[in-house]
Amino acid sequence: MSFQSYDEAITQHRWAIPARYNIAEDVCFKHPPDTLAMVHEDFAGNVRTVRWGELQEKANRFANVLRTHGVERGDRVAMLLPPTPETAAAFFGTYQSGAILLSMSVLYGDDGIRHRLTDSQAKVLVTNAANKHRIDPSLVEHVLVLDDDLFATGDPEFAAVDTAADDPAQLYYSSGTTGLAKGIVHAHRYLLAHEEFVYCHDVREGEAFHGMGEWAWAAGIAPLLGPWRLGAVQYVYQREGGFDPHKQLAFLSRHQVTNVFTTPTAVRSMMAVSDAAARYPQAFRVVCSAGEPLNPEAIRWFREQYGVTVLDYYGLTESYPLCGNFGFMEVREGSMGRPMPGWDVQILDEDEKPVAAGVRGEICLRARSNPHYPLGYWNRPEDTEEAFGGEWFHTKDAATADEDGYIWYAGRADDVIISAGYRIGPFEVESACLEHPAVAEAAVVASPDERRGTVVKAFIVLAAGNEGSDELIKAIQEHVRSRLSAYAYPRKVEFVDSLPKTLTGKIRRIELRQRELNPPG
Repeated sequence: MSFQSYDEAITQHRWAIPARYNIAEDVCFKHPPDTLAMVHEDFAGNVRTVRWGELQEKANRFANVLRTHGVERGDRVAMLLPPTPETAAAFFGTYQSGAILLSMSVLYGDDGIRHRLTDSQAKVLVTNAANKHRIDPSLVEHVLVLDDDLFATGDPEFAAVDTAADDPAQLYYSSGTTGLAKGIVHAHRYLLAHEEFVYCHDVREGEAFHGMGEWAWAAGIAPLLGPWRLGAVQYVYQREGGFDPHKQLAFLSRHQVTNVFTTPTAVRSMMAVSDAAARYPQAFRVVCSAGEPLNPEAIRWFREQYGVTVLDYYGLTESYPLCGNFGFMEVREGSMGRPMPGWDVQILDEDEKPVAAGVRGEICLRARSNPHYPLGYWNRPEDTEEAFGGEWFHTKDAATADEDGYIWYAGRADDVIISAGYRIGPFEVESACLEHPAVAEAAVVASPDERRGTVVKAFIVLAAGNEGSDELIKAIQEHVRSRLSAYAYPRKVEFVDSLPKTLTGKIRRIELRQRELNPPG
């Protein structure tokens, strides 16, 4: 689908949402069995090609395995798995069984896994041999190890559950400013609203697509399912350890991938490879980025190296993407672009009135105006009503819009920290810090970082009898990392005598944030 202008895309857009819809049927089972679905490469360099017939059979087998373990419509199926063909098949088997998929990151600490399993009341946890030891079997009815033996126990034929477009399909957990991560429930229809793969990526039948996001977040699962739905071939790289720009660029070059979803952190890491284009020649046609604002210098570096302008788009787990940059309109470096066709996105003031061009306001989405609108927060009816029951969904992101409707990010309207694309709730990090015996009080804010955009910084008041040191900083960091995740620990720690507070005793994080943005001296 090609457009000559943004106005044309807006004018021609129509939502077409069927009453009955299932993600697995639309993404997996509509493809001819003998067509190529995936090229998978693991960290050891082993390459495997997978056709749709293999995924379809394994999805059926897995759905039957779930059935034999008592999984019924609406049950939660949790997964802690690396990105493999078998994992994708398990996703599809879950969708077609009418269950709700909760895919968790292998980066989560034990406490993060425990919270998600207990809060979601998952009936089944599916993992691999390498991660099975991390699971407390008392938390779920069944712990299954995903391997060939497990698939073999399921019949290759399965009659898919007939689901409505409004039936729940996906459960994501996203961190907020207070409390533990909240579950966000999306219906099967939510995938139909992921039209960034039409308007931003311009995905074409049979082309090579690669998404760098982990299959535990919307920015990882959507770039898997969306391009597949449009007929692309997924090129999947199973990393070992952290992101390595040389290995990533080599993978993309080796397979001549043409369409890529990346993140600002990944692009900034690639910028350390000064001769990237010479060392790793590419076949890029479209490259898009999301997760946090993409700084102009990163866009310019990528264009200088590969002759491609990275298209940035924006959204939240609750609804995504709200706006984006498109190949059929001017890209203004540093802007998140304009509202997605079909999405009623406006910059509003505190009274939910539109602000003038250039005036800071909050990015808001008209409630229930598109198929991505969530069913609500899992088992949190009051939070659901507060966030989604009114006329507008408030993103809590501040922005301005210029005279032409381009949206420019201006920061968070709340305390959530976005670091390397991850949403990190300060409360979770503070709580983990306080569990360390040397910590009396802790406050966590975002601190500017050249590579990651921002990182987590902890201001810590030590308990009596303790003195600050580099060794203690490392001990606190490791303490938090082991309890939360490999990305949600404080990369910076500063010991202070006291924390700024309100009269009612609440920590004034705004003072600490301002201090980080404008350090004394």
